[in-house]
This record gives sequence, C-alpha cells and structure tokens, in this order.
Amino acid sequence: MLNTPESICSLHIQTVDLDGQTLRVGVRRGSDDYPPLVIFNGVGANLELIEPFISAMEDVSVVIFDVPGVGGSPVPRLPYRFSTLSVLADKLLSKLGYDGPVDVLGVSWGGALAQQFAHLYPVRCRRLILAATSPGVVMVPAKVSVLAKLIGPRRYTDTAYLEKIGAEIYGGAYRRDPALLKEHARHISPPRGRGYLYQLLAAWGWSSLPWLGSLRQRTLVMHGNDDPIVPLANAKILAARIRHATLYVIDDGHLFLISRATEVAPVVRKFLRQETS
Repeated sequence: MLNTPESICSLHIQTVDLDGQTLRVGVRRGSDDYPPLVIFNGVGANLELIEPFISAMEDVSVVIFDVPGVGGSPVPRLPYRFSTLSVLADKLLSKLGYDGPVDVLGVSWGGALAQQFAHLYPVRCRRLILAATSPGVVMVPAKVSVLAKLIGPRRYTDTAYLEKIGAEIYGGAYRRDPALLKEHARHISPPRGRGYLYQLLAAWGWSSLPWLGSLRQRTLVMHGNDDPIVPLANAKILAARIRHATLYVIDDGHLFLISRATEVAPVVRKFLRQETS
C-alpha cells in the first residue's frame, strides 16, 4: 500500500506498507542521469531534520524513510538488527520502483546501517557516503559525559534540555550559534514508545571491522573535526580499512550535514558524479 498525503519542501511524503511494517517515506524525484541517493538518518532522527542537506543536493533524486519507531513510522512488534533494516530498505526501494543500483549515505547511527546495506547488497549499492559515523562497538568512544546524555531520548522530547546540552554533544557550529539548536528543535518529531530503545539495541554488539576490507564501493568518509559523539579517529579507521575510500574532514561538529549543508552538498554531488577510474 502506498499513500501520498503530503509534501515537505522538496520531499513528497508517503506511507508504504512492507509485510506489515508501515514506513513513512520521503521521495524527491530529480535527474535520471544518476542513481537515487538513499539516506539513512541518525538515532531518533525523523526525516525532516536532514531536509537542509536534501534541499542543497539540488537535482539529485533522494529516498529517505523514518526508521520503525521514529517520526511517522510505527514501532515494530519486535526489535531488529541492521541486517533486518537493510532487507527492509531493499524491499522499499523495489516497491518504489527503484530496481537498479542506488547510492547510499548514512549519518551517525545511520552510517552503520549504510555499511551493513553496502555489505549485504554490493551490486545494489553503487557508492557509499559515511558521515559522522564509526565501525560500531569497536570504536574510539565519546567522553562518558557525552554518552550519558545520549542514552535516553530526552533531547528529542525536551526542548529546554536540548538547548542546554546541545552545544556539548553536537560541537562545531552548535557551540557558537544557539539559533541552530532552536531551529533543530523546531523540526523534531520525538521517537515513539520503544523506538529509540530498538535503535540502540540494533547497534548493540554490531561491528563492521571484520568485513570492512571486503567493501568494493567507492566510499566518501565525511567527518567534523569537533565531533563529541563520534571522535574523528573513527573516520580515519573507516577510511583506512575500506579499500576505495576518501576521507573528507570539515571544520565543524556532529551535525555538519545540517549546519554546513550548502558547503558539503557540492562535495557529495561531485563524488557521486565522478567517473570510475
């Protein structure tokens, strides 16, 4: 079942039923010259939060969905793993009419899902962009003070709390410009019920290190040099382990795709359109 009741800026929003799991999906139809860009968002993050980056991508076709239990997607009956979500994403793309290769961008938690998708679907995934993410549990961790603020979803449900701790956890431009946090909070749709917990459980014990070297996709690893949640060292590990990876470091924090959207979007577009050497 597909339903198309609304649109958000350049995204057309629809609900799609996949074997009993309903997903809230955003699609932006762009140029047919290149594959669509599938975006996997961060933990607890509804699709509206990354809209500034999507808008800056101009004519690139985009597919993004709220993970089950987040935004407008209902909580699933049971917990899931990244492999489960990868299969779900593949089914979603086919149902939307995208049967060929796609490009994949994963942000933070979604970066782990992107790695898993690229591993399970090496032909389906043409190119891979990993933003502000890590290889999983075997990673250089954030400070305990930062991790403690990420365990629960309070930053998504309490605007005053987000404005109090946002600079510390997001770093970069969010340290310098309080207006960014207010704008971020304005677009939040809090995770539903067990949704946030299920996202944390999906990452529990997961690591891509055993098979990172087997990835064959051309990969762009993007990271801020002031990222309190995922220290920059993790990006260097990813870039070193993935065979065809390039590291791009920006002077910003964890949410650089939003705060520096007009600067990083051209970098992503250029990467997606480069001919294979």
